[in-house]
Parts: sequence; C-alpha cells; structure tokens
Amino acid sequence: MTAEHERHPRGGLYFEDFEIGATIPHRLTRTVTQMDNMLFSNMTLNPQPLHIDAHFCATETEWGKPLMNSLFTLGLMIGISVNDTTVGTTIANLGMTDVKFPAPLFEGDTVNATTEIVAKRESKSRPEAGIVEFLHRAYKQDGTLVAECRRQAFMRKRNAAPWQADI
Repeated sequence: MTAEHERHPRGGLYFEDFEIGATIPHRLTRTVTQMDNMLFSNMTLNPQPLHIDAHFCATETEWGKPLMNSLFTLGLMIGISVNDTTVGTTIANLGMTDVKFPAPLFEGDTVNATTEIVAKRESKSRPEAGIVEFLHRAYKQDGTLVAECRRQAFMRKRNAAPWQADI
C-alpha cells in the first residue's frame, strides 16, 4: 500500500493500493459472547446444539461448552478486515475458498485478524476494476489460529466513477 495515494473517503483502499505479499494487521478486536452465538445461530435457522445448548455441550461433547458458530467466526474475521481494506471500494465479493477452522472458539475469547494480499489482477471485462485475493486469518487472544479463508473481491480502481464498475 503506497502512502502517496489517498484512501476512499470511507477509508478503503483501491485496487492499485494493494501490494502482493503485504500483510495488514487489523486494529479492531472483538470478544465473542454467547449472545452472539445464540443470535447468529437463531437468525440463520441453525438448531445445532453445539452452539445453542449448554447442557448438551456439557454432557455430550468433548468441549464441555458451546462452540462459537463457525459461520459467525468467518463473518467476524472478514468484518474486522473491512475498515482497513475495502470499506467503500468493494464492488462485490466474488467468492471464498479454502475456509478452515483449525481450533475452537468459545464465549469470552477475543478475536484479532490479519489480511495478506496473495494475488491481484486487472479485470478482463471492466477496465475500471480489478480482482484482489485476500488471505484472512483470525486468532484468539493466546495467538491460536481459529479461522482462515481466501476471499476474492471485485475492487474499484482509484479513478472509476462508482456507477461504472458494477458486475
């Protein structure tokens, strides 16, 4: 990311600003709660007792307590990255691949995240946009990796008018 370029008024970086190999440590952190787990699981109609039933978890699982919903963890990890990377400059997410949850996340854990820029290319069909591939990683307070994924985003170039670069 080059210092000579201004960010979008909302704070996001433009396609040209992303440098392959750069890693961005994100400033925001978030302690997760059981209310997060309950609300997210209920809003997404996920009745999995691993997330919403403390008695089940205490008596029938190896964890002894509810696991945070993995899709909540995925969303939180990407959400933490937005202020430092793409707010106001993303046209659309194109996909997420290689999603992994190598360690459990529980109520009371505090999540922090990093984003590595792993690839980028000009759009073949839209000269005012490009595609950036991010590798997001989320860690809990002790440094344990709890989630990671690759995300491909369709990104606005610096001088593109907002209405010119839609999919």
